[in-house]
Amino acid sequence: MNSISELQDFIINGHKHYMPHISIDAAIFGYHDHQLKILLSGYKALGGYCLPGGYIKRTETLDKAANRIVAESTSLTDLYLKQYKTFGDPDRIKWSELDFEKFSKEIGLPYIKDSWLIDQTISVGYYALTDFSLVTPKAGLLSDSCDWFNIDEIPPLLYDHDQMVKDALHTLRTQLYYYPIAEKLLPAKFTLTEIHAVYETLLGKKLDIRNFPKKLVFLGLIKKLNEKRNIGPHRAPFLYKFDLKKYTKALETGTTLT
Repeated sequence: MNSISELQDFIINGHKHYMPHISIDAAIFGYHDHQLKILLSGYKALGGYCLPGGYIKRTETLDKAANRIVAESTSLTDLYLKQYKTFGDPDRIKWSELDFEKFSKEIGLPYIKDSWLIDQTISVGYYALTDFSLVTPKAGLLSDSCDWFNIDEIPPLLYDHDQMVKDALHTLRTQLYYYPIAEKLLPAKFTLTEIHAVYETLLGKKLDIRNFPKKLVFLGLIKKLNEKRNIGPHRAPFLYKFDLKKYTKALETGTTLT
């Protein structure tokens, strides 16, 4: 969490720089070595976790704000980032008067009635994908912590963030069949077993190791190199790499991987 003076200025004057009642919440998924995790922000004052998020500067586009918020949480830029849903039901309250009063008391700030942070808030959901071993998580302006959690061991989340995670994961897994979004999770040169493991882990299901990588080769998204990796006695699989021209086109237009 930032200094008391920074927080106080944000709470009192933030509406001058940020758009009230609309925020961005990012489901940041991390893959590494057959593990899938999600990044969560902790709020001691509220007794729980949320997706990393923030408000949109009056000078920003939605995508620019999302990239900034994700970069602030991960210390990385240029991650794969996609808007997936807007959450704006009439009974959706991000901050209630009671929450805000409790939060102010916990962090040692005077309670400001009718703050711009209170009332119904629309949230624009984005998901991002990265290698979690490269991330240096950083708490946001209002949060106390930022940590990775295994996708199957997520603690109960505040507000409607449980549903946000479910929707983000569903969108990610659906789009994996149409967009080759796993490129940044692999080294520049990789084996078919490695790319197969990435897709299996992200999808949370078994894939036919004989056919799925061959589909990527058939579509021309990856190409075989005249190089091998020695991984043990009598084991030296060929290496592959993405065809970046075809990969970029597939990201833009989509292609069926099933």
